[in-house]
Amino acid sequence: MAEWLAQPQIAILVTGGLVGTAAALLGPFLILRRTAMLADAISHAIILGILLVWLTTGQISGPIQIAGAGIAGVVCVWLIEVISNTGRVKEDAAIGLVFPAMFAGGVLLLNLYARNVHIDVHTVLLGEIGFVWLDKVTVAGIEMPKAVLWMSVMTLINAAFVIAFWKELKLATFDPMLAAAFGLMPRLMFYVVLLLTSATAVAAFDAVGAVLFVAFVVVPPAAAYLLTDRLAAMMIIGIAISVFSSISGYWLADRWDVSISGMMALMTGVCLAIAVLAGPRYGLATQLLRRRDTRLMNDVRALMVHLHSHEETAERAEENIADALVTHLNWPEARARTVLARAIGRGFLERHGAALNLTEQGREMALSLLEPWRR
Repeated sequence: MAEWLAQPQIAILVTGGLVGTAAALLGPFLILRRTAMLADAISHAIILGILLVWLTTGQISGPIQIAGAGIAGVVCVWLIEVISNTGRVKEDAAIGLVFPAMFAGGVLLLNLYARNVHIDVHTVLLGEIGFVWLDKVTVAGIEMPKAVLWMSVMTLINAAFVIAFWKELKLATFDPMLAAAFGLMPRLMFYVVLLLTSATAVAAFDAVGAVLFVAFVVVPPAAAYLLTDRLAAMMIIGIAISVFSSISGYWLADRWDVSISGMMALMTGVCLAIAVLAGPRYGLATQLLRRRDTRLMNDVRALMVHLHSHEETAERAEENIADALVTHLNWPEARARTVLARAIGRGFLERHGAALNLTEQGREMALSLLEPWRR
């Protein structure tokens, strides 16, 4: 395994996949609670936590750093709630007040006390995933990139939390009032999710930066939300999109010689765009096709009523023919051909030369449509 992880490409891909997986395990709960932008606020607010931990302990990485910065993220969310609960400002405005202040405080401490320390705003925001294979640590005799170690730990912690509290998280996400009535403490669950989000952001910031982390937390779950209505499937699809974005983003970045993190984030956006356009239920193209199919079936129903109304009349020879759709119903020829093809394909009518004859199924459709009008 050490030789495998020593390869730069493998280290980069594993790190990207782990960050995406850890983020996608928590992202659905933020998306469903409509608090996705808290991930952005947390990713900026943790800078203050990172600096405060360094000033008090001298550590710029490790579990103490992750815990301290995670607490800073939770404090950020708590302050946002305190301000929004006053009723004076809305939640989005409260977010805009709190996290820039905490971010500015972190930058100020950075410039005052940590100019000679390996902590800078560029690293925190953008990271450099291309260099993760250089910063290594030995665990149980296996040498591996430090980013892989910490992201593996956070991925396992997030997965264990989601699995252990799956039912509680679902109920707290979809019906917090019912969860509170059952004594499940939905508010505590939400804060634990935010704490883990903060800790994951800290573990990821040195490798991929806050920008890519926010992209992984928000975009893959949002794309998955357009593809499924099941939480478990949403989580699995989000993880798959994150892993795909990591692999394809790295390949394209290497091919075009551009930022790896930036291309990975861009690929999450590409996946979201595909979901928006071609999602099986909510995609724009799907909705257009569904509306087109509805209009076509309405035309088929109109045709069934038209043919049935003239089936036993003297005008049948003139009305129940293909040309009548153009001359009598004023349908364009292309529309008439499409409607006929659909009606014949569905078994509603049969065509004998120019004559159109209803099948039993087509006659039943016409009678069901006319029945309310006969009462």
